[in-house]
Amino acid sequence: MAIRKIICACGSGLGSSLIVHMNTEEAVKKLGHPEIEVDHTTISDINPTAADLFVVGADLGDFISNIPDEQKIVLSNILDKAELEAKLAEHLG
Repeated sequence: MAIRKIICACGSGLGSSLIVHMNTEEAVKKLGHPEIEVDHTTISDINPTAADLFVVGADLGDFISNIPDEQKIVLSNILDKAELEAKLAEHLG
């Protein structure tokens, strides 16, 4: 499946999701995919058709249990750019 849109989410859709959004944009460009759209929102707005890939912190992993594993990244540390880049690379192939 081609990834065209990634959504980063947190509880309020303002703080940590914005940080992960900016880090994800940086990582997808570094991985050679500047065409991928990245956005952020609240965890309550997540549904499987909203994006091709979702990125959340470990504290919110249970909230997106309805999303298939191949469509989500759950980060142990939302500030760890190396973890984010490695997990994105797995999905972007």
